[in-house]
Amino acid sequence: MAQRRLIDRLATTARLQRGESVLDVGCGMGGTTIELAARFGCSTTGVTLSPVQYHWARLSAALQGMGRAVRFRCADAEKVQFAPGTFDAIWTVECSEHLFDKPGFFQRAATWLRPSGRIALCAWLAGDADGIEPQVEAVGEGFLCPSFGTAGDYHEWLKSAGFIVTNFVNVTPQVIRTWDICHRRVQKSGVGLLARLAGRRMRGFINRFTALADAYRSGAMQYGMFVAERPPSSNGGNIRCKFSADAP
Repeated sequence: MAQRRLIDRLATTARLQRGESVLDVGCGMGGTTIELAARFGCSTTGVTLSPVQYHWARLSAALQGMGRAVRFRCADAEKVQFAPGTFDAIWTVECSEHLFDKPGFFQRAATWLRPSGRIALCAWLAGDADGIEPQVEAVGEGFLCPSFGTAGDYHEWLKSAGFIVTNFVNVTPQVIRTWDICHRRVQKSGVGLLARLAGRRMRGFINRFTALADAYRSGAMQYGMFVAERPPSSNGGNIRCKFSADAP
């Protein structure tokens, strides 16, 4: 499963260790929050804006016997507060796109981490070529994202918050393959025909995903994976950053 591979890859890169305390920002229904506790032995806290997702996540954790290892909070990621040095790692996958103040979030997140704490992040990124603005804007409108940052923007935001980016990988090729599989499944299932018959709202729902897939193919959008570390001390800036178009 693509999601399982993404979790494994990001967790390995972020060096998650058994017993560490992890904050999952934008946890949704809590699936990854629970999985990080069950498979990696972490003590996890999930944050979601949706009351429905919050109650579902709590129920799911209880049914899986993970209620003691997992906690959830229903809160706005741009307003939630935690005591300084609460977590060993912050995990946020496909959440930062929806934040209005991305630099401000990273500034606050840095304070929640202990020294040498890491932030593990996957994000939809705007490309940096000329003439891509219409495609980027269409994706933002379709998915209710106020803005997208480029890979360079994220590096600067993290650096300004005191992080050292230790790993960045552009995994767009893998994401495109996933979208191709989804598109073929939609065609075979007849969902596209159903959408045309169901009316404008359903057609709009399908078109949002088509717009995102097209933007990935054209380079207007990218999918990036970042790991950044809070220095162990004020002179911790000697960590070198590994950059890659795609990890082998």
